[in-house]
Amino acid sequence: MSVHLLTATGAVFAMLAMLAAVGSAWNEMFLWLVVAFVVDGIDGPLARRFDVRTNAPVIDGCLMDLIIDYLTYVFIPAFALFHSGLLPGWTGWLAIIIITFASVVYFADTRMKTADNSFSGFPGCWNMVVLVLFALKPGFWVILGVVAVLAVAMFLPLKFIHPVRTMRWRALSLPVALIWTGVAGWLAWHDFQTGGWTLWVLGLSSLYLLGAGIAQQIRPAS
Repeated sequence: MSVHLLTATGAVFAMLAMLAAVGSAWNEMFLWLVVAFVVDGIDGPLARRFDVRTNAPVIDGCLMDLIIDYLTYVFIPAFALFHSGLLPGWTGWLAIIIITFASVVYFADTRMKTADNSFSGFPGCWNMVVLVLFALKPGFWVILGVVAVLAVAMFLPLKFIHPVRTMRWRALSLPVALIWTGVAGWLAWHDFQTGGWTLWVLGLSSLYLLGAGIAQQIRPAS
């Protein structure tokens, strides 16, 4: 039961992130989202380790996880993208409609997981995408293009790794994910004012996490 309670803290972090976003405190919002991201990364292995389906079957941990993930991965980041002004006028409206609509359909798709515990299609990690966009601050056409491409990629037969559960290349993928999380937290803590190597590390680790699964499809395991 304690593992379920750990998962449930993600809802509290989501609320704290949303309150920060309403006040345009973007660094605080992303810090809470990073905390929620860490919880999401550790509760799954703990649930499997302690076999919560057998030992605490009255709580549906998967359902709880999906509800919290939609808030922290999709809803709050989409609001931030709209409310921050990174996408002005109609572009902001278009982005939030695309992100929220496509993501809720994807989250309900029973085919979202592959046989090797990766994701089929982009897994709606808009929290990571929007944080990178806040850090790099590209033009709004670039941002709108990224949103459109990734929204389409949610429903394409493209593989995206789960850094913890995808066994192939996990010795590299897990450290890269940890590095991404640490750098993301560092940037949020410093209100995205630091640059240089931190942006390079954030960008390169993001590209790896985004493309590793597709690379595995191109070069299947022997």
